[in-house]
Amino acid sequence: MIKRCIMIFPDFKNRYLIDHLREKYDPLAKNVRPHITLVFPFDSNIEKHELEEHLLNKLKGIKPFILSLKGIVTSRENGNYLFLNIVEGKDIIIDMHQKLYTDILEGYHPDFLKKVDFFPHMTVGNVSDEEEYKEAIEETKQFNHEFQTIVNTISVEIIDENEDSIIELTILLEE
Repeated sequence: MIKRCIMIFPDFKNRYLIDHLREKYDPLAKNVRPHITLVFPFDSNIEKHELEEHLLNKLKGIKPFILSLKGIVTSRENGNYLFLNIVEGKDIIIDMHQKLYTDILEGYHPDFLKKVDFFPHMTVGNVSDEEEYKEAIEETKQFNHEFQTIVNTISVEIIDENEDSIIELTILLEE
């Protein structure tokens, strides 16, 4: 079985600001670049070429789009999370998420998404200690930088036994 995840790896000119936050609050900061998850981690024996064909079919017609993020939102769903809020591009991300969780990936739809709607975001923190989480919320209240880029690729990563990200596939969105 291979553990995979399907994501957007946005490239922002001011990404160092996100990196700094993640180094402080996100235990996976050293394992994976800042990202937006489209298909959450799943274990499968799906062949690489089958997965590539699925992505090409489901993403057909989706063109490169503007992605804009600003502001920190919190979530207590499955942890104590700090998210960078998506202000532009959210509808396209939701559309891709829904299209990808069909056919060969339909059975990998996580249980927690059956209880709540998919909320596109970029994780910048996951703080297990309650007091540290409260401090993190307070410290990030003024984090109002804007991050903007054009998304033109979708990536499939393999998550190894150390939680490190290895890019297996990159799909270009149609121009």
